[in-house]
Amino acid sequence: MAFALRRALTATAATGVLLLAATACSQGSSAEQAAATTGTAARSAPVSTPASASASPTGSDRSTPMDISVTIDGQEVEATLNDSPAARDLATLLPLTLDVEDFHGTERIADPPRKLTTENAPEPQAPKPGDLTYYAPWGNLALFYKDGPSASSDLLVLGHIDADADQLAEADRITIEAVS
Repeated sequence: MAFALRRALTATAATGVLLLAATACSQGSSAEQAAATTGTAARSAPVSTPASASASPTGSDRSTPMDISVTIDGQEVEATLNDSPAARDLATLLPLTLDVEDFHGTERIADPPRKLTTENAPEPQAPKPGDLTYYAPWGNLALFYKDGPSASSDLLVLGHIDADADQLAEADRITIEAVS
């Protein structure tokens, strides 16, 4: 009986998800509906939502970078943090000096003094060389020197460090400071 009940619940849940997905896909945006009503749609440019429409509760634009100073084994390089909540949370910990170690031949990792917020995280991105990221499940920072895995909601890109991939790959210690 328990198996039959579980099977019925699974079938009901799957039907609900499909119905929800079909409903969401069939509803156009208000801009698309307005264009369809008036018969004038801008065919040369897709309809997009402004970045500020999905901004964090404070209303800040996530695309506004924050310049930071990063020192890799005594050599200063230029870097920026994005304006995501996690990056702003990291900025509250600065200055920060961390010993980094290699992980899977693609990144250098270290543990910040505490976990960072993951609320209102931006859309996942696949990390690229130079990206400073935060892996939420383990609570560690990762500095990629090779292309990383595909985009994942567990891996938040916090910013970018403008340094040679070899310099990043051989790093033992990094210091991150706010630029005044």
